[in-house]
Amino acid sequence: MTKLTTHQSGEKTSLKTYTFKVIVEPDDDRWSAYAPALVAKGGATWGDTKEEALKHIQEVVQMVVETLIEDGEAIPLEPKDAVQVLEEPAVSVIV
Repeated sequence: MTKLTTHQSGEKTSLKTYTFKVIVEPDDDRWSAYAPALVAKGGATWGDTKEEALKHIQEVVQMVVETLIEDGEAIPLEPKDAVQVLEEPAVSVIV
C-alpha cells in the first residue's frame, strides 16, 4: 500500500508498494507458507489449511516489514523474482 506521510520536518514523502512472492505448500498434515525474500528475517509460518497458511503469511510479511522499517533495516529485495516494488498505489487480489 502506498501512502503519503509527513515527517516532523514537514517534508512529505511517498511510501512504496512492496509485493512479495510467497510459497504455500502441503507439509504432512498441515500447510507451510514462506516469503523467499523474507525467510531469513522470520518470514515463514503454517496453517491447518492452505487458506489459513496464506492468511498467516500475509500477517507475518506485514509484521516483518514493519519491524524492518522500525529498526531502520533495509527491506530485502532478493531474489529479484520474489519482490516487486512499485512507486504508485496498487491492489493485490488473490483468487
